[in-house]
Amino acid sequence: MQDPIVLENLTKDYGNNFKAVDVLNLKVKRNSFVGFLGPNGAGKTTTIKMLTNLLTVTSGNAYLNGVDVSSDPKNALADVGAVVETPEFYPFLTPVETFEYLGSLRGMSEEEVRKRGKEVLELVKMTEWSTTRIGKFSKGMKQRIALAQALIHEPSIIILDEPTSGLDPRGMVEVREVLQELKKLDYTVFMSSHQLNEVQEVCDEVAMIDHGRLLAFDSVSALVSKIESKRLEVRLANQVSGEAMDKVRGYAGVELLNVLTPNSFQVDFKGGDEEQARLLVFLQSLDLRIVSYKESGLALENLYMSLIKSSR
Repeated sequence: MQDPIVLENLTKDYGNNFKAVDVLNLKVKRNSFVGFLGPNGAGKTTTIKMLTNLLTVTSGNAYLNGVDVSSDPKNALADVGAVVETPEFYPFLTPVETFEYLGSLRGMSEEEVRKRGKEVLELVKMTEWSTTRIGKFSKGMKQRIALAQALIHEPSIIILDEPTSGLDPRGMVEVREVLQELKKLDYTVFMSSHQLNEVQEVCDEVAMIDHGRLLAFDSVSALVSKIESKRLEVRLANQVSGEAMDKVRGYAGVELLNVLTPNSFQVDFKGGDEEQARLLVFLQSLDLRIVSYKESGLALENLYMSLIKSSR
């Protein structure tokens, strides 16, 4: 069976020695959730625009379900749902009316649109807003409607370009909850992001790029296992002691210690699970009343930054 997304030597050259995407090769497995990670300007949106035929390819090929996007865009994109950059809708239409319009463009019957519209609104938690004009929606609500419209025709591939970009904290949480739901279903999701915590939270695999070049592509767990140094956050019931912190700084494997608040501190620690367990025992021996002891959730950060630094 064909891999749903395949990039072969994909290149976008704007001239003057500027290649936004530089001979990019990538194969995305069916029903996987892949994070396409890189800093702003790394070539993520350019790649996605070529993949969805919004930009012409300079050289190389992009395939969706085995169909070349450049030579046969209609068939290549028939089984794809996408949200690229900031979504906009007719503000005077409701979500139901928007789905009727978009469904008709895709050749769906009224009954299909009605049934599917109800399902996707439930998925994105927008059922109660189904007959409200979209012009009244917040940016986060519009983003959830954008995700719903991408799913209306039951595609097998979902392509998302930084779906939480520009949202307030509440909007980001709401959209990430939808992404977590998508992860449970039978979709192949390819999502660009520059947010490490977002990728680590929702993706199975990560493709890291910079200057249009692929730096790494593997499962989140495999990439995290390559990281020798972890960031640990410790919260206490009592106050941080200067004498205790000096002892922690001198402990084998501690590379950096930052006091965050009177009751918490952060440690960059080099060591595996056994070493982390011994560090915890050591901290307890210092009469620190530990409430929580955990990785900060940014385990990919060191690898990400070191790969980007080497690529430059």
